[in-house]
Amino acid sequence: MVDSVTPKINVAAAPVAATQGYWRGVGARLLRDPTGMVVGSIILLLLLMALFGPWLILKDPYQTSMFLRLKPIGTDGFPLGSDELGRDMLSRLILGTRLSLFMGIVPVVFAFFIGGAIGIIAGYAGGKTNTLIMRTIDIFYAFPSVLLAIALSGAMGAGIGNALLSLTLVFVPQVARIAESVTAQVRHMDYIDAARATGASAFTIIRVQVLGNVLGPIFVFSTGLISVCMILASGLSFLGLGVRPPEPEWGLMLNTLRTAIYTQPWVAALPGMMIFITSISFNVLADRLRAAMAIKE
Repeated sequence: MVDSVTPKINVAAAPVAATQGYWRGVGARLLRDPTGMVVGSIILLLLLMALFGPWLILKDPYQTSMFLRLKPIGTDGFPLGSDELGRDMLSRLILGTRLSLFMGIVPVVFAFFIGGAIGIIAGYAGGKTNTLIMRTIDIFYAFPSVLLAIALSGAMGAGIGNALLSLTLVFVPQVARIAESVTAQVRHMDYIDAARATGASAFTIIRVQVLGNVLGPIFVFSTGLISVCMILASGLSFLGLGVRPPEPEWGLMLNTLRTAIYTQPWVAALPGMMIFITSISFNVLADRLRAAMAIKE
C-alpha cells in the first residue's frame, strides 16, 4: 500500500530567525552532503531531460512498426530496445520524463499552497475554527491514499486534468495537517505575542512572523510527497485512469509492456526502473534537506 511509504518527518518549527543567512547555511550543508549531491544530480538530470527532451530524442517516439516490435536492449538503432508496437524505448523514456515529472510534481505544488494555507489558518486561529477545519480534513484520512485517488479519478473520468485534480485532493489534507501542527507550535511564541501587542493584524502576523518559521518544515514534507505522488500517478496511468495512449508516460508504458514480461523482461522493466530511481531520489533529497535544516551551527 502506498500509504506505508509516505515520508515520516519529525516536524519541528524552524528557528525564529529564518533569515537569508540560515537558508544559505542549509544550502552549504547540502553541498557538503555526498548523498544529497548524488540524488540532487539525478533530479537535475531528470529535469534537464524533461526540459530538453524533444531535442534529445533521435527517433520519433510515436512511430510504430510491427516488424520492429520488442527488440532487445542493444539492438542496432534501438539502444534500449523497442516496445510492443515497435517504438523506440529510449525516445519514449526521455520524452516520458516530462509527463511523469509533471504528474508527480504539479499536484504536490498545488497541495503545498492550498493545504499550507488551510493548515496555517487553522493552526493560527485555534479554538472552534481549528476544530472545524481539522475535523473536516480528518474525513479524508478514513480512506487510504491509493483508494481515494482511484475513486476520485474513476468518478471524474480518465485524463491528465482529472488525475491531477484527484491527486491534489489526496495530498491537500496531508500538507494541511503538517502546516497546522507547526503553526500551532509557534502561535504562542513570545514574538507572536509581541506582534499582537503592537496591534498588528492577523494577516500581518502570519505573513511576517509565522510564514518564515513554518514554510521550511512544510516544504520538506511536500518534497517527500513527490515520490509518493509519482507512484500514485503512475498507478493511475497503469490502471487506465491517468494519461491516455499513445502519450509516453512511465506508468502507462508499464501497462502496455506487461504482456512482454516473459519475452523481453529487461525492456518491460525499464519504465519501472525510471519510476523507482526518480521516486527514491526525491525521497532521499527530502530526508537530506530535513537533516540539513535540523543542524544548528
